[in-house]
Amino acid sequence: MSTKKILTKKSLEFLEKYLNNAAPTGYEWEGQKLWMEYLKPYVDTFITDTYGSVVGVINPDAKYKVVIEGHSDEIAWYVNYITDDGLIYVIRNGGSDHQIAPSKWVNIHTKGGIVKGIFGWPAIHTRSRVKEEPPKPDNIFIDIGAKDKEEVLKMGVHVGCVITYPDEFKILNKNKFVCRALDNRVGGFMIAEVARLLHENKQKLPFGLYITNAVQEEIGLRGAEMISHTLNPDVAIITDVCHDTTTPMIDKKKEGHIEMGLGPVISYAPAVQNKLRERLIETAEKNKIPFQRLAASRSTGTDTDAFAYSNGGVASALISLPLRYMHTTVETVHQDDVENVIKLYYETLLSIKSGETFSYFD
Repeated sequence: MSTKKILTKKSLEFLEKYLNNAAPTGYEWEGQKLWMEYLKPYVDTFITDTYGSVVGVINPDAKYKVVIEGHSDEIAWYVNYITDDGLIYVIRNGGSDHQIAPSKWVNIHTKGGIVKGIFGWPAIHTRSRVKEEPPKPDNIFIDIGAKDKEEVLKMGVHVGCVITYPDEFKILNKNKFVCRALDNRVGGFMIAEVARLLHENKQKLPFGLYITNAVQEEIGLRGAEMISHTLNPDVAIITDVCHDTTTPMIDKKKEGHIEMGLGPVISYAPAVQNKLRERLIETAEKNKIPFQRLAASRSTGTDTDAFAYSNGGVASALISLPLRYMHTTVETVHQDDVENVIKLYYETLLSIKSGETFSYFD
């Protein structure tokens, strides 16, 4: 593939629209519809399931199946308790970070539409200087400007309403993408771009390609667990984000050295099939795609684990995108890394032959 930039104006317009749309865990369908609309010209058909995972399929009649996968959900909150004074306490939907909540605007999703709110916090003047109380899951609260519980309920807000942040896509210093939910809607974006490039370059694959955007990763890989059994693939290559460890307060001895701008990250872990991982490395080296390495002592913590251990074992590997400030509203990635993940996927797919087992015993 050419080394020129591969993201188009249309690509970036879709990325912005896709990221700005709210798709919290359990409520992914509006984002999935946007994704399907973008992907439709590049695939032959779609598969969907009960909980909202979506698969675009190229060559659906082929017996040998290769999955490329990302997950579509973002972290959020649920309304958990409404006080008599009209304040709202929350619980997590996924791994939402309580420490960033105070002073943030929120969107509360109701049947009547969005109700705006703010995470309030006591003014600095009123807090104890001897023992200052930090934000915790049980003391952060939302104020929607209601005088009491009755007014909250009249506004359509009730226990169980899901809450998201409204922060939208921006570009920092020309080539850094910043938004909430880059973890991991950028994964869905990248695999869609792979499909686009295959279509535009008229590449014919000798296998069925299943471009999979799974739901409910943030609460335990549940969407991948379900769709992996539906698809029963021969090979699965997953993409997710990983930590850029070059910012303050991260221990590199524990987390490793990963830096955005230096390329995709290829993981070593029990769930990662060694021969498939080596194919990724060989492909990167052959095509001069920069890459980094990361080790996980047990699980990868990504949908790789769900695919690898399904259906009696599926040859699976993980390509990660370095990201700063995970599970905040200013998640940040480098455009060069995004493009290099797409290139690595594209070239790896072109190297796979129908029927390859990646067996240690062949």
